[in-house]
Amino acid sequence: MSMNKHPLSRGDAPRPGRTQSTAVSRREWLQGMLSAGSVLALGGCALPRSSSPGSSAGLIRRENQRPGTRDWLLTKTGIDPATQYRCPWIEGYCSHTSIRAGQTLTFHVSTNPPATFTLDLYRLGYYGGAGGRLMKRLGPFQGAQQPDPTIGPRRLRDCQWEACAALKIPADWLSGVYVGKLTAQPAGWQSYVIFIVRDDRRADFLFQCSDTTWQAYNRWPNQFSLYDDGLARWYWGNDVAVSFNRPYGKYCQILDAPLSTGSGEFFLWEFPLAYWLEEQGYDVSYISNLDTHADPAGLLRARGFLSVGHDEYYSLEMFRHLQHAIRQGLNVAFLSGNTCCGRIEFQPDFRGRLRTYERVDFYGPRDPKPIRGMEKLPHTSPSSAELVGARNLGPFSGGADWICLKPEHWLFAGTGMKRGEGIPGLVGWEWHGDPAAIPGLEIVAGGPTQWKPGVLNHGHYTATIYPGPRGNFVFNASTCWWGDGLSEPPGYVRPSVYTQPAGPDSRVRQITRNLLEQMRRPAR
Repeated sequence: MSMNKHPLSRGDAPRPGRTQSTAVSRREWLQGMLSAGSVLALGGCALPRSSSPGSSAGLIRRENQRPGTRDWLLTKTGIDPATQYRCPWIEGYCSHTSIRAGQTLTFHVSTNPPATFTLDLYRLGYYGGAGGRLMKRLGPFQGAQQPDPTIGPRRLRDCQWEACAALKIPADWLSGVYVGKLTAQPAGWQSYVIFIVRDDRRADFLFQCSDTTWQAYNRWPNQFSLYDDGLARWYWGNDVAVSFNRPYGKYCQILDAPLSTGSGEFFLWEFPLAYWLEEQGYDVSYISNLDTHADPAGLLRARGFLSVGHDEYYSLEMFRHLQHAIRQGLNVAFLSGNTCCGRIEFQPDFRGRLRTYERVDFYGPRDPKPIRGMEKLPHTSPSSAELVGARNLGPFSGGADWICLKPEHWLFAGTGMKRGEGIPGLVGWEWHGDPAAIPGLEIVAGGPTQWKPGVLNHGHYTATIYPGPRGNFVFNASTCWWGDGLSEPPGYVRPSVYTQPAGPDSRVRQITRNLLEQMRRPAR
C-alpha cells in the first residue's frame, strides 16, 4: 500500500459517510477537551454520575527507581468455553499499537452483561522486581455490550466499537510497553488492553515488539486468526485477513497463559527480556512492528535493534527498511525465532488506517512438504536468511540445547563455555537453519532439533553472526526462548514443548551483555 495514501498516523480519518469537515470538527473539539494527561469519557461507556472526570542517559534507570507494584497482574481471568479464547465479561482494544506523547489514545471496551468497570494503566519494566508502575486510574465507567463485527471479506473481523474514553499521552510517560487492566464490577472479571508508547529520541537500543505476530495468532472471537480459513485450524495460505481493531483473545498454542488475555504474546516471550534490560539500566526505547514498517528513518536513531521472541510476520517494507539500516551501520540482534517467515501486506481499516493485513507470501524457497495452504503462495519474496542470517525451513518446530560451536568468538567472552557445551532447552519452539552465503558469516551455535527428549525430528538449528559494512553486525539467536535465559518476571509461565528451557542462566546473560556492549560501539 502507498504510505502516502494510507499513512499509519491517520487516526482521525473520517468514517465512510462522514464528511471531512465533520471529522475535523470532532477532532478539534476532542483535542480542545483533552488538556495534557486529561481523560474524556466517550459514547461507548459513560462515567457514572457520581464520578469526577535532554539527555537520555539514565532515563531507564531513573524510571525503574520509581515505586513499583504487582497490582498490574490479573487476579480473576476467565474464558467463555463456547469460544475457547475470549473473555466476553470484559474485553477491549486500543486505537493505536504505538503512540507518542501528546497524541490521543482511545479505549474501546465491551462488557457482557453490561457492568461498571475500571481501567488501570501500568508501564511494564523492572521496578525493583515488581514488574510494573501504576501510571493512571480511569473510570469507573458504565460498560455496555458492543456488537461483534460481521465476517467481512477474507474472514476479516474488524470491530467498530464506540470508545469509552480518550487519553492524551502525558509528556512524562517514558517509552515502554503499557497495559490497561480492565476490571468489571461486581463480578471482578479482568483482562488487558496493551499499547506501546514510543518516542523519537536517540537511544542505544530499539526493542521491537512482535505485535504483527501477536495479531496473526489472535483467534478472537473464535477461530478467526490468520491461521483459520474456515476449513482448517492451522492454515498457511493467503485470502485471510486480521485486524488490530479487536481484543486479543487468550493465546492459542504452546502453553496455558492467562496473562495473554488482552495482551497478545508480550508476556510469553518478550517481557523477560524487557524486564532484564530495565533491571540492568540499558538505554532502550520501544517500538511496534508497524513502526518498522512506517518509519525507516526512526531505525537510525539507535545503535542496536532487538527483534524479540516470536517475530514471524514482516511486510516487505519492514524487510527492506531493516536491510537499509544495517547498510547504514545499525547493529541487529534477532533474539527471536521463526523470524521474518510470513510476508504480510497492510490494508486500510474502516477508518482508512493501516490496521488490517493478510499473509501474501513466504520469505524463502518452497518447502518439499509445505504446510496446508503454503502451496498457494508465490514464493517470490527474498529469503529471510538474507536478513536474519539463517531462515525458516521444515520441520519448522522443535527444541534443543543451545550448543556452543565457536568458544573463541567475542560473543562467548566471560562465559567459560567450551565447544560442544550446551545451554539446556534454550532452543524452541521455532528456530532458523540453512545459513545464508553471506561473506564473513559465522555459525556460533547449532545442533539437531527434537520432537521430545531423545527423539530427533530431522531439523537443524543454526545461530549465526555476520558483519555489516560499517563495523556493525547481525546476530541470530535462532530461538523464541532467549528471554527465558535472562529472567522470570512476575506472572511468567515457562514454556514446555519439545523441550523445556531451564530459566535464567549466567551464560545467556553474559552473551547478551557482550552483544549489547558491542552494539553500543560507534559505527565506522
